[in-house]
Amino acid sequence: MSDRTGATNPYGTPSTTGPEPVRTYQGTVNKIVRTVLRLPVISGVVGKKLLTLHIVGRKSGRAYDVPVAYTRHDGSLLIGTALRPWVKNLLAGEPVQASLGGKPRTFVPVVHTGEQEVMRLYEIIARENKTNAKFNGIGFTEDGSPNKADIYQTWQQGGVVVELKPR
Repeated sequence: MSDRTGATNPYGTPSTTGPEPVRTYQGTVNKIVRTVLRLPVISGVVGKKLLTLHIVGRKSGRAYDVPVAYTRHDGSLLIGTALRPWVKNLLAGEPVQASLGGKPRTFVPVVHTGEQEVMRLYEIIARENKTNAKFNGIGFTEDGSPNKADIYQTWQQGGVVVELKPR
C-alpha cells in the first residue's frame, strides 16, 4: 500500500469532507439491521443492498456478525468501507460466511487497498448505491458520475474495497 497521507489530490478539490465517522449509536443500528436481515420476508427486500458478514476474530476467536452494504459486480460482491477492525479479520485466502437474506454462503475475501483498484471499484459501488457513496464521502458531478476527487479522498482517508468471491 502506498502512502495515503499528505499527497495532493490529483483529481482536484473534493466536494465532501470524506467518509462519515462511525456514530456512537452505530452498535444499536447494527443490532436492528442484523435482526431485520434474519426476518424471512423482510430480509429478501433489505438483503438486496445489505448482507451480514460472519467473521471470526483473528486474535480473540470471537464470532462477529457485521451488517454491511454491498454491490454485485462480475459475479462478486463489493463492499466499500474504511479499514475497520472487522476488515483486518478477513485473512487472504481464508473463507468467510455471508448471509444475503437466507442461509450463509461461503466466499473468499480479497481486500483491495491500492489506489487504482480502490478508485475503480469505489466508482462501481458509488454508481450502484448512492446511499453507500454518501456514507463514504463520495459526491457526484453534474453529469451524475461519482466525483473522482471524492473517491481519491476516501481512499486517502483509509477507504478500502472488500471483494467477496463465491467459493
